[in-house]
Amino acid sequence: MKTAEIAQRFLDYFEKNGHTIVPSASLVTDDPALLFTVAGMVPFIPYLSGDVPAPYPRAADNQKCIRTNDIEEVGKTPRHGTFFQMLGNWSFGDYFKEGAIRYAWDLLTTPEAEGGLGFDQKDLWVTVYEEDDEAHDLWLQLTDLPEERIQRLGKDTNYWSTGLPGPAGPCSEIFFDRGPEYGIDGGPATDDDRYVEIWNLVFMQYEITNVRSKYDFDIVGELPNKNIDTGMGLERIAFIKQGVDNMYETDQVRPVLDKAVGLSGRTYGANHDDDVRFRVVADHVRSSLMLMSDGVTPSNDGRGYILRRLMRRVIRSMRLLGVDGPTFAVLFEASRDAMKDAYPVVEADWARISQYALAEEATFLRTLAAGESILDESLTETKAAGGTTLTGAEAFLLHDTYGFPIDLTLEIAEEAGLSVDRAAFDGLMQEQRARAKADARARKRQLADTSVYRDLRAQGETVFTGYTDLEAESQVLGILVDGVSVDRASVGQIAEVILAETALYAESGGQVADKGVIVGPGYELEVLDVQKPVPGLISHTVEVSTGEVGVGQAATTVVDAANRRAARQAHSATHLVHAALRDTLGKTATQAGSLNRAGYMRFDFSWGQALSDDTRSEIEEIANNAVRDNLEVTTRVLPLDEAKSLGAMALFGEKYGDTVRMVDIGGPWSRELCAGTHVSTSAEVGLISLVGESSVGASNRRVEALVGLDAFRSLAAERALVSQLTTSLKAPREQLPARIAELQASLKAAEKKIAAFEAKALGDRLPALAAAATRVGDTVVVAESLGGAASADDVRSLALQVRERLGSDAAVVALGAVVNDRPVVIVTTNDAARAAGAKAGVLAKGAAGVLGGGGGGRDDVAQGGGTDAAALPAALTSVKDALGA
Repeated sequence: MKTAEIAQRFLDYFEKNGHTIVPSASLVTDDPALLFTVAGMVPFIPYLSGDVPAPYPRAADNQKCIRTNDIEEVGKTPRHGTFFQMLGNWSFGDYFKEGAIRYAWDLLTTPEAEGGLGFDQKDLWVTVYEEDDEAHDLWLQLTDLPEERIQRLGKDTNYWSTGLPGPAGPCSEIFFDRGPEYGIDGGPATDDDRYVEIWNLVFMQYEITNVRSKYDFDIVGELPNKNIDTGMGLERIAFIKQGVDNMYETDQVRPVLDKAVGLSGRTYGANHDDDVRFRVVADHVRSSLMLMSDGVTPSNDGRGYILRRLMRRVIRSMRLLGVDGPTFAVLFEASRDAMKDAYPVVEADWARISQYALAEEATFLRTLAAGESILDESLTETKAAGGTTLTGAEAFLLHDTYGFPIDLTLEIAEEAGLSVDRAAFDGLMQEQRARAKADARARKRQLADTSVYRDLRAQGETVFTGYTDLEAESQVLGILVDGVSVDRASVGQIAEVILAETALYAESGGQVADKGVIVGPGYELEVLDVQKPVPGLISHTVEVSTGEVGVGQAATTVVDAANRRAARQAHSATHLVHAALRDTLGKTATQAGSLNRAGYMRFDFSWGQALSDDTRSEIEEIANNAVRDNLEVTTRVLPLDEAKSLGAMALFGEKYGDTVRMVDIGGPWSRELCAGTHVSTSAEVGLISLVGESSVGASNRRVEALVGLDAFRSLAAERALVSQLTTSLKAPREQLPARIAELQASLKAAEKKIAAFEAKALGDRLPALAAAATRVGDTVVVAESLGGAASADDVRSLALQVRERLGSDAAVVALGAVVNDRPVVIVTTNDAARAAGAKAGVLAKGAAGVLGGGGGGRDDVAQGGGTDAAALPAALTSVKDALGA
């Protein structure tokens, strides 16, 4: 049974049983505590927690997920994958334990010919929470399972919570027994790979608080509405139903594995280590493909870093399989073909996805080449020093700074006859992980507890009237101070105010929040920020300017009209620039983020190289031509599928409901899903002036522009500057570039002459410096201060010349100078001095310490510096002292 068929059977079954079928949410979640959708429940958290009323009593879905916390297990077990699909059925205060158990058992054991999954019940085991007698008894009543195949387990396996205050409850898991050839008897309690968990039924029935750990908390009481959250691992069902040993050999993954085998020339199944690498390649290629299809691009932080890590692990694994050259073109194409029936977007967006994949591969292959060069140098130095082990610090530096994988370091070191201090490397990695975990815990603690909004959201969605009105009369529904619900707030207090209606725009879709005030009987509130803490609820952060505001009072929101007008101009300008980019660069230049505020817009887009001046000018001209043409701006509210069929562009990772707002500028030329505020016609934008273009990662660029009056003021300032230059340089505007270039050339020539004079002046001191040599023991030493110098290179050149003048006897030259107001010391040694134990790097480091800085280098020539120029004589004396010690 194909993977897609299993998913469809699941959805069909629950649709027949009254469940609303919900499309998969993006892998990019808007949950601030998470980077990705890591579990099937993530899109439903607001409903399960009660923060937002569920729009349906029962639902079912096939949710795509990414989870990398156990990435090291990928390829080693039959079930660990970084990308997986979670089939789930959900009840929001509707059916509970009996319904969940009945549905699960019915679908699993109904024959395939009748639409079920056709499992033999003799192969199934069940676990329940050790204190959940109700679930245990229901399994006995509703199924033919014998008592011995229902096992009671503890909180660590059969109790669910988020680790934060909120809903929690026991769970019951269904396992498939693969048979005695896969492990020991004893059921799931043995924690053996023989028993594969295929379905988890979570019974959310309690409210918990005082959470000390994931399994240590206080139960407040039962939830008013008990919920059901179940998860069936699609890949796990697939590998069982397809009769293969693991998820990597299923129909959606195996094609990539086979391509990797073909590229390597090795045989799958012949060597355990190779098999793990083949599976890692197959899994990570698919995960990377799916992440990029949801708009994630490789970068050095956040989601992009996880994607980059996955892609680089593919390259590393292929290299360990003997393939040094590019492979992504073949591997990603195979994954696309395997996934396109289930996820058509991977084919529709293939041009953009493949562009990112190939660019990332080329970049990392260059990185590996550089890393190998650095590693070779470290290995050579280790051997030259008589060592047999590369330090853990050097291996960690390669890994952390250059992205060079540790297993490649181990392999190359072994080929060179050396080992690596793996224990020290692992210790440094552990320290880094500990820091990362501490940061994550701190971030989690800083997140607002959204449960405070639950009762407010239950009263309905906040009505936004600001598309048509700049004032709205309403009523105060709630007030929060420091996250706690209060009845009133008085002068000087900062508070959150929740209203039934508002004309103030809440920050979203790249547009910053409106400015304005909220006024009512006897009070005025200055609006500091407007946000959506939970879906459907708008919160106003305010400072009470006068009077006292209380719950239940009348309130009128008043938008700052001038600020809103400029914000509308900026947001519409962003749409125009986006359309102009796509006209100029092609359809792969898709939005990756934006920021719109009064007078300014910033737009990030997918593109792998800097824009030329001509291209920037072309984009700017197209956008301003659209302003000139006074294009009509229209908005429509319509079903999401209809908007997409009309070609509306959606922002990757943005969460859209079934009904969306579509903004057209000039008809289909600019057509985007957008909830922001806009002008009525493009001429109202006024003027768009691109002021910057830069990189925001390996595969993304950013353009910045001033809009409207801000653009005019900037251009007026530039005009004044040009006028000043024409007067000062006595050249008309069109001749300014040539005149400035002429001045630059003259300045460069003058600087070159000055440098030559300074170098000659230093060179003229050569005889006197050589004559100033003294002896320290058997070593001839020159340790002199030159005063000021143009560059450290000049000092280095002179030191080497003095060293040559001193002949073949052991000689050390230490010259100090002040370069750009900072002291510099150059130390050189000849062969005889080094044979006697004098090392320039050690001497320079000691001198630099006297200067209040640092230094070092090779044994024959080294440099140090610091901040205390007055200490130069003492630093030079320290060189002599070190030689005489």
